[in-house]
Amino acid sequence: MTALNERPAVGTADAPGASAPEIRPARKSASDIALTVWSVLVFGFLFVPIIVIIIYSFNTGRLLVAWDGFGIDAFLTIFQKPAIQNAVMVSIQSGIIAAFIATTLGTLAGIAMASRPGKWVGWFLVLLLLVSVTPEIVDAVALLPWLVTLGQDFGLTLFNNGIARLVVGHTLFATAVVSYIVRARLAGLDAQLQEASADLYATPIKTFFKVTLPLAMPAVLAGFLLSFTLSLDNTIVSAFVQVSGATPWPVYVLSAVRTGLRPEIAAVSTLMLLLTLIALAFVAFVLRRAGDSATQIARTMTGN
Repeated sequence: MTALNERPAVGTADAPGASAPEIRPARKSASDIALTVWSVLVFGFLFVPIIVIIIYSFNTGRLLVAWDGFGIDAFLTIFQKPAIQNAVMVSIQSGIIAAFIATTLGTLAGIAMASRPGKWVGWFLVLLLLVSVTPEIVDAVALLPWLVTLGQDFGLTLFNNGIARLVVGHTLFATAVVSYIVRARLAGLDAQLQEASADLYATPIKTFFKVTLPLAMPAVLAGFLLSFTLSLDNTIVSAFVQVSGATPWPVYVLSAVRTGLRPEIAAVSTLMLLLTLIALAFVAFVLRRAGDSATQIARTMTGN
């Protein structure tokens, strides 16, 4: 009787040769399908124009709007026009310098907000938020007379230099971005690590370089690269503060559009886009090597 009671029932999943119940995939609802279609339309609206510019950068025609054939003539033209080379070099130089300054100031601000919380942090975040949300046209209109006053009335010739003006204008917004990113990186870290360093008789400066800065380094590097990419496409501020002989690439494109958009403009834009994507991919790679998940990478990149 015991053996009979222990035999598996016929037709159950435990019986020999019994098949597992078939799991049918859930059918998508109408709302899911509508959201999918809407997402495809939004991404198409955002990225199709960029894809078109990339394709037309290989146009051999005289103007961008007229397709004559496929070739790399537009890319070769870059090396034949000093004006284009100068505009690209001005953008790269000002972007690198602005990124260094913004990263230095933003890193110090982000570490201070994360390690020394208090009422002042709220007020400081408000100031950073004002810098972030203020329209660029307002910043540009305010910067231009101020830089002219410093350069002419106060005799500070540094502010008569085109690169210096661009660096000042680009650093303002980039510093706020770096501050958000570094603060977000250090906000969830254990403060006892710094206390342990102090218990081991490390000076504050040594603790900063041996403990705090290495912990924040992925965010610092991310902030540097983001600052550089933000500087490359800053058009409004650059158009106001730039001087003759130091025209950055976005301003050059803006003036070139008035006389007709040529394929070499699209070619350089394609190269700048590639440079930006490489920088962003490197940021994601560094954060991934630091152990961050995809969600944490997105939060770090947005400063949340």
